[in-house]
Amino acid sequence: MNRRTALCAALALAVPLLSAPAATAATGAGGPLTRFHHQHLAWKSCVQGPDDDTGKELHQAGAECADVTVPLNHDDPGGRTITVAISRIRATDTPHRVGPLLLNGGGPGGQTLGDAPWVRQALKDVGARYDVVGVDPRFVGRSTPLDCHWPTGTSIQGAGAGRAGFDRTTAFARDLAQRCRTSEGPVLPYVTTRNTARDMDIIRAALGERRISYLGYSYGSYLGAVYATMFPGRVDRMVLDGVVDPGRYSPRLLRGAEAANRHALANWASWTAARNTTYGLGRTRDAVLASVNRIQAAATRAPLKVGSYRLDDHTVPTIVFSGLSQDNDDAHGALARAVRDMSRAAQGQRVRPGPGFADTLKFVLTGSDSAYGSVQSAILCGDVAAPRDPEVYWRDIQRSRAQDPLFAPVTRNIGPCAFWAPPREAPTAIRGDFPALLVNATGDPRTIYPGAVAQRRNWPSSRLVTLRGTDQHAVYGVFGSACVDASVNRYFATGRLPAEDVTCDA
Repeated sequence: MNRRTALCAALALAVPLLSAPAATAATGAGGPLTRFHHQHLAWKSCVQGPDDDTGKELHQAGAECADVTVPLNHDDPGGRTITVAISRIRATDTPHRVGPLLLNGGGPGGQTLGDAPWVRQALKDVGARYDVVGVDPRFVGRSTPLDCHWPTGTSIQGAGAGRAGFDRTTAFARDLAQRCRTSEGPVLPYVTTRNTARDMDIIRAALGERRISYLGYSYGSYLGAVYATMFPGRVDRMVLDGVVDPGRYSPRLLRGAEAANRHALANWASWTAARNTTYGLGRTRDAVLASVNRIQAAATRAPLKVGSYRLDDHTVPTIVFSGLSQDNDDAHGALARAVRDMSRAAQGQRVRPGPGFADTLKFVLTGSDSAYGSVQSAILCGDVAAPRDPEVYWRDIQRSRAQDPLFAPVTRNIGPCAFWAPPREAPTAIRGDFPALLVNATGDPRTIYPGAVAQRRNWPSSRLVTLRGTDQHAVYGVFGSACVDASVNRYFATGRLPAEDVTCDA
């Protein structure tokens, strides 16, 4: 999971779904999508140039790449087309081949084409039985690109300390939405999860397969639920890791995650306190947390100077939030170094950020990753309408600020979806039951654990693998839990779900 996933992965959300019929694409002979289903895929090297590290990793893993042609508007298959980039590591155990395993790493808007090699490794021996297929969804990565030319890589920021700060973020969100209308207006109605699911089914057909298996993380769990609803009978084995509750999916993707992030921050503070000789942020958990509060207070008074960047009370909590999705020493150390740099800046010292922190600042405070934030917001805004009155957000922030002055102004802040055109389609009314394997950590600060419990209840024939005792977002093949990985691989090997839910200890 990369920096972008850590910062912007989809969460359990707050607005109930509207009712919508489950639609499937025509697949019979002579149907309007026939030419897409039967297209010839021109497989080629994944390497696009000497600096293409993703392509080189795919090449070393034996992957090949292709572009799949899909309609921009699935209701008008004779109109404009776009391409969706895929990679494939073919099965080597052909006598026991199961079929293709499609991947989605979340976001929304995350690139997944390059994930096939590490997923193939996580599968261990059972990986030889699958064609592992990475997909950059429509308008993401190597697929037909979308870029609103934003001055940032994310729409997520804190609301600031008072009304004047909130008004600035409202103007910022309005400007981001306007930039998308200006740059990408004609395609915005078609940047949706339902269309991504339709593209997945064209990929299935173009691969010559009757059914696919699927592994989706974070937002990818919602995409998987939508695909299983829209295309019943097309799914073989499905694993959803970091589970979004579809009944709470909306553009207000962070709302409700405050307690999990406070818990993760406290655990990080304990880790950092035990290493005070390295980071100098305090010898106890409370002392480290007090350092974070002092940084935020200083940034409220005047922007902190960190290298060539200026960090204010909108930026600091976003940076802290972004460091809390992975529960391991590397992630904890990266956040501790960033907080140490900000603490020194708050004391008036000259600070040059380290490489990791510099990358985060570049992502948040420049337009270098504009495409990522653009497509993420376009998907969320295109899926479900957000409240349009800024006062709804302001009242929500004010109600929550007393309990959580650091994170609530981030998780409940206004975003560009408040100024977006209404969605072209109603959200998918997710099917009542489906036999999938669900995976979630109890302390997940992005897709919070109650969302997985709710989806387990919605899908009684599914099973839930719980990783207990960690603040980890995305578990299978990422965290290093032998118990979780074995449960998932056993299911991928046999197609049989566990007899009952499974609990693993971190």
